[in-house]
This record gives sequence, structure tokens and C-alpha cells, in this order.
Amino acid sequence: MIPLVIIAFLCAVLLSGLRIAQEFQRGVVFRLGRYAGQRGPGLYWIIPLGIERAVTIDIRTRTVSAEQQETITRDSVTVKVNAVIWYHVADAAKSVIAVTDAPAAVYQLALSGLRNIIGQHDLDEVLQERNKINSLLRDNIASATIPWGIEVERFELKDVELPEAMQQVMAMQAEAIREKRARIIKAEAELEASKMLRDAAEQMANNPVAVELRRMQMVTEVGAENNSTTVLMIPSDFVTLAKSFSQYLSEHASHKSEPPKL
Repeated sequence: MIPLVIIAFLCAVLLSGLRIAQEFQRGVVFRLGRYAGQRGPGLYWIIPLGIERAVTIDIRTRTVSAEQQETITRDSVTVKVNAVIWYHVADAAKSVIAVTDAPAAVYQLALSGLRNIIGQHDLDEVLQERNKINSLLRDNIASATIPWGIEVERFELKDVELPEAMQQVMAMQAEAIREKRARIIKAEAELEASKMLRDAAEQMANNPVAVELRRMQMVTEVGAENNSTTVLMIPSDFVTLAKSFSQYLSEHASHKSEPPKL
């Protein structure tokens, strides 16, 4: 009876050393306080009775939202920013041995890095060059997390909140830029129209027939409108010719009215 009890006790002790690690987990094993290696995924066994101890680490990508931070840009504008960081444990052993609480350490490092990067750039850069800022954020903390066995995948700005006064100033600036563009477009259109009118005038000056055709077209357009008065523009050559013809007729009539001289 006693041997059966001893065998059952030994079996229970041996079975107590069985561990199961999921596909996304790794077991970091310590033997008498010393690092003994990694186990998993799947079923593995450690020496029971406190001789070996296993710490299970999740190696999946984690998404952490950094709380809103109030900071000052390089051009002395106070903004409130928040960001999101994606990271995963690349070396389970280092994440246990090199740092006490890896997630908390990464989070605090992300907050300080966010304030530092924003303080090194102007407001326009923060608003317009998001890709550049995101790359700098990632590079700023990626090198610091490598000794902890953690790899930072992405670190991106999520939102930038501006003071109300600054929003009004930016709205006025945007309106002024739009007005400037409108005036430039109008000036370019007037310049192009003047060039076309100049070319048309040069062609008409070399071709009197074209001038007459244009004048006739203008009379037709005026006549098509419901106007009570129509103004006709007669060329000065026609007026001179009519005047000369009238004088000729008057002189010819006076010669006929004079009696013949004897």
C-alpha cells in the first residue's frame, strides 16, 4: 500500500511540472533563479517543487493608445496630441530579464518621445508632414526598446488639437490664400484675353475685309436683341466718299442751270 502511495505522489509531482504554451506564447524558464531557456509553443515540462519556474510571455502585436499630451511646438504654439503605438515582443527572455514591466516601460517611453518630437518641429510640419513625424516617432523609441527584446512596428499621431484662437488664425490664413489664388487666376485670364485681342487686332489690321465682316456680325448681334435703338458704325471712308459724291452732284447741277453764253 505504501509503495502505491509513493508512486502516486511522485506521479502527481511530475505531472505538476507540465505546462502548455499557446501558439502565440513562449515560456521563459528559470532554474534556481538562473535563466534556463525558452519553451513552447505546445506542451513542455519543467522541474517541479520550485526548482524551475516558467514565465509565460505573449508575443502578439499589441496596440496601445497614448493619452493626450499637452506640449509646445518649436514655434511656441501649445497643442494637445495623442498617438497610437504598435509593438510586439521579439525576444521573450529579454522582455523578462532586462525590464521589470515591459508594457509600462514602452508606454512611458512613447509619451516622452511624443513630447520631444513635437517640441522639435513647427506647427505647420506637425499638421502637414504626418509621415515624417510618424517615422521620427518610431525611430526615436525603436532603438531604446531593442535591449528589452521589444520591436516597435508603428508609432503614429492620432489627433492634434489646436487652441481656438489658433484655429481662427489658420482659417483667416486659408481664406487669404484662396483669395490670392482667385486674383492670380483672374489676372492670368485677363492677360490671356488681352493677348488674344492683340492678335485679332493685328490680323484685322492686315485684312480690311475681316473688319467689315466683324462689323456686320456686330450689327446682326445688336439687331437680334430687343432694343429700341440701333447704332450703326459706318467707316470713315464711306463718309468721305459720300461727301465727295454729293459735292460732285451739286457742281454738276449748277453747271446745267447756268444759261449759255452768247
